[in-house]
Amino acid sequence: MFYKKKRLFIFLISLILIVGLIGFSLQKRTNLTVLEDFIHDTVGWVQEVVNKPIAFTTSFANNVKEIRNVYRENQKLKSSLEELRQLEYQNQELTKEITELQETLNKTESDFLQNFNSIQASVIAKSKDQWFNLVTINKGSQNGIAPNMAVITGQGMIGKVQTSSPFTSTVLLLNGFDQSNRISVNVDVAETETDISGFIVGYDEESEHLLLELNETYQELAEGQSVFSSGLGGVFPKGLEIGEIVKVEADKYELTSIAYVKPSADLEHFNHVIVIDRNMATMEGQAEEDAS
Repeated sequence: MFYKKKRLFIFLISLILIVGLIGFSLQKRTNLTVLEDFIHDTVGWVQEVVNKPIAFTTSFANNVKEIRNVYRENQKLKSSLEELRQLEYQNQELTKEITELQETLNKTESDFLQNFNSIQASVIAKSKDQWFNLVTINKGSQNGIAPNMAVITGQGMIGKVQTSSPFTSTVLLLNGFDQSNRISVNVDVAETETDISGFIVGYDEESEHLLLELNETYQELAEGQSVFSSGLGGVFPKGLEIGEIVKVEADKYELTSIAYVKPSADLEHFNHVIVIDRNMATMEGQAEEDAS
């Protein structure tokens, strides 16, 4: 019985102390007790120790997530940029293709080619080595193509047919010509009544110009004058545009003139050509005469 009363007494005393402490702590005071200071500082330090790792972990996780998002966005942007570059390249290639086709069509419909049988063809292979510059086209003898026919683009002459099989032909480009494949040409000189004649005898690899050799020194030759096929020799039709003179010099004996001619046509970048049969005009003329 005494033990129970003792416990009750201790409980009441403790309750009174707790209520007193609560009331005391609720009072408006500017100064805290030593015990309150200790408790506040301890709780604050414990919170700081606990919160710092949590804050660091949370910040690190957020940074990792942000880096992953930035990486994904960067990959998407790179993919989009690559697609844009591909589209731009395709657009440029299509523009070049359309321009070349338009030039070829305009050349085919020109008054000059109306006198010849012109055969349109496309390049299917290119071969360039130290000695020859050749391309293969998708038309052959079945289409009326034969060796030594002139080959042009919408810009000018590029070469001649070297060999012809039933369905394909090989074209020797002007930058592969030499003394055995020379072209008889005329230079259009406005100051003279007659054109100056000569031969394209080769190609200078260093300057990337055709070499025009004349039989004598001509003072009238100058930069900017146009060079055309003369029609002599029975191989190429007369009037095919070959190039433009960029430099004239005399040979070492000063007996003849050598002119450097810039080709009118691009001899490297083309996909469509026109093969010209120079005999067509003669055959049609004879047929008309026979009919009359």
